[in-house]
Amino acid sequence: MLSRKDAIALANCDKEELEHLCSEAAKVRDTYWPNTLTYSRKVFIPLTNMCRDTCGYCTFVKRPDSGQGNILSRDRVLSDVLKGQQQGCKEALFSLGEKPEKRYAYARDWLATLGHTSMVNYLTEVCEMVLDKSLMIPHVNAGTLTFEEVKQLKPVSGSMGMMLECTSARLMKKGQPHHACPDKAPGVRIQTLENAGKLDVPFTTGILIGIGETWEERIDSLLAINALHAQYGHIQEVIVQNFRAKAGTAMANAPEPTLDDMRLTLAAARLILHPDISLQAPPNLEQEYTAYISAGINDWGGISPLTKDFINPERAWPQIATLAGACESAGYQLQERLTVYPKYLRSAERYLATNVHAAMPASRADGLAVEQCLSPNSVTRTQGVAHA
Repeated sequence: MLSRKDAIALANCDKEELEHLCSEAAKVRDTYWPNTLTYSRKVFIPLTNMCRDTCGYCTFVKRPDSGQGNILSRDRVLSDVLKGQQQGCKEALFSLGEKPEKRYAYARDWLATLGHTSMVNYLTEVCEMVLDKSLMIPHVNAGTLTFEEVKQLKPVSGSMGMMLECTSARLMKKGQPHHACPDKAPGVRIQTLENAGKLDVPFTTGILIGIGETWEERIDSLLAINALHAQYGHIQEVIVQNFRAKAGTAMANAPEPTLDDMRLTLAAARLILHPDISLQAPPNLEQEYTAYISAGINDWGGISPLTKDFINPERAWPQIATLAGACESAGYQLQERLTVYPKYLRSAERYLATNVHAAMPASRADGLAVEQCLSPNSVTRTQGVAHA
């Protein structure tokens, strides 16, 4: 494991040192995640685009007075889920703004028409509907959650997620991207990760780089994630996501991380994090796939054949066949995984509610999906295996 001191010293590394670091990170990946890179075939469900936070880089969130704020109906959710199921998707990723009902009467009134007083309660209902009426497994990305909210959502989801983004409270000061965003307080986000750990929820988190954080703050964020995993063992994957500037936001003219900055951060992450944590980089935010592979990643995250990336709508998903070709050229096979990683499927009695485990799509002996969707018109099934 890379120490904090050594990791911070990497801020000024030269090209030769970067290549050496990436090589070391790739060796760790090849030892613990050999021969294969993975992705999850998903349908993205933006349950609401209203939020009580107003981050300086976000275009996902819409205020009620914009005329674009909405909450998806049950019928719309189920329709998209079933369309995704027809295209081989196995995971329903619920992304939503945080607690809009605590800021807007409009959101409270809309929820009332749906029979609920909070987005978490409505989310619980639609996740249960997905389990009951489809073959898909919900993954919940609802932002900060209390212990009781995590406990409420576990029986209706296979996994949950929330980007830590950064542990620096400095980014909440006036003029910084998280100013006046109560749910971006580092302590609140750390508490959500801890709540998930106490309840044995397979969890996705990560850092967002290029939003004004220092290299030291980046390293400290990775160390905080790793410390929580050392205590609870529940962090199944960490995303290193690069900021992309968007027109109309406060950070529209902010510089974006370079490819070498991403490679350095990915390699440092691989050498800081416990090797059983999957390391992921979004493939639609940078098309230099081989460069990411060489820096030690083992997973590409969720990719949808049906829905766009609602957080980065200007960045199209790569074709699976193209991504598979890039993996093959680097000496790896692209394989489809489930929303729950193999390690957690093998300990399903601890990490999954009984009903969720029973609904999980079939997995092979290695814990990856039996049904493999690796090209537009190709679905393959491995014979003779069932659930992990």
